[in-house]
Amino acid sequence: MASSHSSSPVPQGSSSDVFFKKEVDPAKHIRPVQSLPDVCPKEPTGDSHSLCVAPSLVTDQHRWTIYHSKVNLPAALNDPRLAKRESDFFTKTWGLDFVDTEVIPSFYLPQISKEHFTVYQQEISQREKIHERCKNICPPKDIFDRTLLHTHDKSRTDLEQVPKIFLKPDFALDDSLTFNSVLPWSHFNTAGGKGNRDAASSKLLQEKLSHYLDIVEVNIAHQISLRSEAFFHAMTSQHELQDYLKKTSQAVKMLRDKIARIDKVMCEGSLHVLRLALTRNNCVKVYNKLKLMATVHQTQPTVQVLLSTSEFVGALDLIATTQEVLQQELQGIHSFRHLGSQLCELEKLIDKMMIAEFSTYSHSDLNRPLEDDCQILEEERLVSLVFGLLKQRKLNFLEIYSEEMILTAKNIIKQCVINKVSKIEEIDTDVVVKLADQMRMLNFPQWFDLLKDIFSKFTIFLQRVKATLNIIHSVVLSVLDKNQRTRELEEISQQKNAAKDTSLDTEVAYLIHEGMFISDAFSENELTPIAIDTTPQRNASPNSEPCSSDSVSEPECTTDSSSSKEQTSSSATPGGVDIMVNEDMKLTDLELGKLANNIQELLYSASDICHDRAVKFLMSRAKDGFLEKLNSTEFITLSRLMETFILDTEQICGRKSMSLLGALQSQANKFVNRFHEERKTKLSLLLDNERWKQADVPAEFQDLVDSISDGKIALPEKKSGEERKPAEVLIVEGQQYAVVGTVLLLIRIILEYCQCVDNIPSVTTDMLTRLSDLLKYFNSRSCQLVLGAGALQVVGLKTITTKNLALSSRCLQLIVHYIPVIRAHFEARLQPKQYSMLRHFDHITKDYHDHIAEISAKLVAIMDNLFDKLLSKYEVKAPVPSACFRNICKQMAKMHEAIFDLLPEEQTQMLFLRINASYKLHLKKQLSHLNVINDGGPQNGLVTADVAFYTGNLQALKGLKDLDLNMAEIWEQKR
Repeated sequence: MASSHSSSPVPQGSSSDVFFKKEVDPAKHIRPVQSLPDVCPKEPTGDSHSLCVAPSLVTDQHRWTIYHSKVNLPAALNDPRLAKRESDFFTKTWGLDFVDTEVIPSFYLPQISKEHFTVYQQEISQREKIHERCKNICPPKDIFDRTLLHTHDKSRTDLEQVPKIFLKPDFALDDSLTFNSVLPWSHFNTAGGKGNRDAASSKLLQEKLSHYLDIVEVNIAHQISLRSEAFFHAMTSQHELQDYLKKTSQAVKMLRDKIARIDKVMCEGSLHVLRLALTRNNCVKVYNKLKLMATVHQTQPTVQVLLSTSEFVGALDLIATTQEVLQQELQGIHSFRHLGSQLCELEKLIDKMMIAEFSTYSHSDLNRPLEDDCQILEEERLVSLVFGLLKQRKLNFLEIYSEEMILTAKNIIKQCVINKVSKIEEIDTDVVVKLADQMRMLNFPQWFDLLKDIFSKFTIFLQRVKATLNIIHSVVLSVLDKNQRTRELEEISQQKNAAKDTSLDTEVAYLIHEGMFISDAFSENELTPIAIDTTPQRNASPNSEPCSSDSVSEPECTTDSSSSKEQTSSSATPGGVDIMVNEDMKLTDLELGKLANNIQELLYSASDICHDRAVKFLMSRAKDGFLEKLNSTEFITLSRLMETFILDTEQICGRKSMSLLGALQSQANKFVNRFHEERKTKLSLLLDNERWKQADVPAEFQDLVDSISDGKIALPEKKSGEERKPAEVLIVEGQQYAVVGTVLLLIRIILEYCQCVDNIPSVTTDMLTRLSDLLKYFNSRSCQLVLGAGALQVVGLKTITTKNLALSSRCLQLIVHYIPVIRAHFEARLQPKQYSMLRHFDHITKDYHDHIAEISAKLVAIMDNLFDKLLSKYEVKAPVPSACFRNICKQMAKMHEAIFDLLPEEQTQMLFLRINASYKLHLKKQLSHLNVINDGGPQNGLVTADVAFYTGNLQALKGLKDLDLNMAEIWEQKR
């Protein structure tokens, strides 16, 4: 065996690795050459070993050359379809029209020269030298002896004869599939008379397996021969390794003996002292644990004592502390296994007790006599309850308070009605059983006093609710503030702890008996006082005993859970009560902020509740139309009372409630409708009974007009004293107005509208619309009665005289005079966005002016008809003046007499100028008909004498002396 090993060639160095690597089968990596039509085939691709630079008989025979091409170069460059040969290969398919042009170099690409590669060549030259040196030292793998390669290929070919199943790493004959594939049962079946053939088959299988075994053994022997030198070297170094291990074992034994002697002489006594110290500390811990257990055992009696005095917060703090101790320091104590569940049940009981206590407090606070001056009932009790409820996250206590507010508001109204009805002797409570029916029997002064009393009680009620909610709100804000400060302190402490951790030395602690460390024994008494300084000691219960005065046991009084102990800070409520804010409040800042908003919303809700109850009270009284039957003074008084109450509640709660305001607006609208219908009906009756004669003006109406001139639009108070005589005309800013009685009353009605707007500002727009309707109604109705002659049938007038027409015109002028004053009054009380409603006054003014112009036209038309009737019979003959002109002058005098005392002088002159123009037109027409011309003849003289008579009589009338009649226009111009 040794001779075979020595005789076999053994490669040296790194070159021998080629025999230990798996050879690559060239047949599996070299692709067969495929010929493609009209194109050059690609070179074969495969493993890098098959494409090496050095020549190889195996790979060179498969390398592609130009001789493998099936299309020669002239066939590729020539196109038989073209008449001439192309000068370039690229123009083969471009056609005859293609012109080869020079390609302009791009401006964006730099010109590359050899200088650009200078730096790269300098950097790579050194690497290239090293690479060449390595190539010379390590020759390529192909320089080995071809005999070795042949031997290796032969052994590889032999191994390929062995089936792959024997070479699998998971080969096992206990697998049925593997066993059947290796030893088929067909070779062992002797039935059917085939025994000789099966025996031969079995023998053949045995020989085949023996052949496989020989092949494997030969290959193993070959591999061993290749590594024989390494095997002999390992056997030689085995003896040296044993000597090294023996020396190392002796050195370890000596070292252990030395350590044992040192431990016995120097460490055993000290360690015993440390063990005794640790034992003593453990005994102190057990003692303190027993004291803590005794304190925890007294938790339930202490909680009962606290609950008997309504100290809910203290009881909850004690339960929380005890549960924390049970979970951290007394965990696993068998005797306390049920105490945790008992404390949870006790905590649930306290929750129910607090809710019931808060409900009782709310009922007592809201239902105590309203005459009591105390705003807050038992403020300390309220603060304690709120803290307890916040601690337990029972945030629905505001709903309890809201329900109690609703009941209290109902009771306030009910009690006020009972007290008021009991004082009225006219109401028999035995006959009228229902309280609402008894209330409806009150007259307006009695009912008004009742409503005033209810509003005052509601105001006091809201003030108390606000004071109570302010206390609750201050508690919530104090808890929120404490949460924020605690969070800031925790961030600061974390920063300090992080700095402290980085400064601590990490010393090695040696392990001793029972899993303790030496460093623990030294550092325990040093680290515990730090915990005492940073965290205050927990008070487990009010009657817990003080810690032992022993210097060793003092640190143990601070338990491991001291980091989570309660911290409190004091703050003061608006009432001056100091409150203690616990650190373990479970509410987040978001929940506390939402709760604070709910408290403010509850105050708004209280105002809404009072307003809603007041609305129901008003509606119950208005069922029989009581409110609609109120006169203006009563309704204004009621409206002012309600507006005062709305303002008071808005000032208390900070928000205006709309329910009572809406009810007031609804009643105001009904009042406005009734107010307007009454005035319109009254005006209609006045107009229907008006005979359109000048009326005397009472002194009170003159005072009313004077107050308007002074800028005061309101009904003046009656002056006491001597009775003053009525005047014939109404004097307005120096002008005299002859009016009928209806217009005087209309002015008073207009002032009532304006005064109602001052008293009830919310109905300004409605009043403006109604007043516009009233003024339009007066204009249209007076037009029907006078111009339309409706008064003949309504009042029974015989005819509509010129005096009636002039008086109607003067009344309309008086109303037109006051329209700008009324407009300014409403404009001062409207919002800027409502100014568009003032256009109603512009339309009314235009309608009134049109009506006045129609009356003037009617007066002119009357005289025009008269002139047409008289002048159509005029004859130019003696005597002078003629009868026709005497009648005309007589009618003109009557007209002047009828209107002069009613209309101003300027209007009278303008009216007679229009009448004179009509007269000249008819006279000119008649003269033209009679062929009378201005020729100085007898007829001309007669006409001139009649015209002079007419002119003299007309200018003799009062106020018409300076009237320019221009009678020359009666003659036609000569052609």
